[in-house]
Amino acid sequence: MSFLSLLRNPATHFALNITTLLGVSGGTYLLRSHMVELSEDHDARMDELEGTLRGHIGLIEEALDRLEGKATEADRGKKM
Repeated sequence: MSFLSLLRNPATHFALNITTLLGVSGGTYLLRSHMVELSEDHDARMDELEGTLRGHIGLIEEALDRLEGKATEADRGKKM
């Protein structure tokens, strides 16, 4: 069987199409799962950053209240 007759064989075309389809779908699955993982990591980092920022804003507001003379000792630490 020569190489050209192998290329004309329908079974060869079918096997090549199935192999290509499996390769593309496998790559797509891996890429999607990686993107989902990156998205979850990003969301976790943003949640942590939001908490940090809220804490700093509370500290700044407390300091501002103390400077303006509005805060009492009972108010200390309530804004965090």
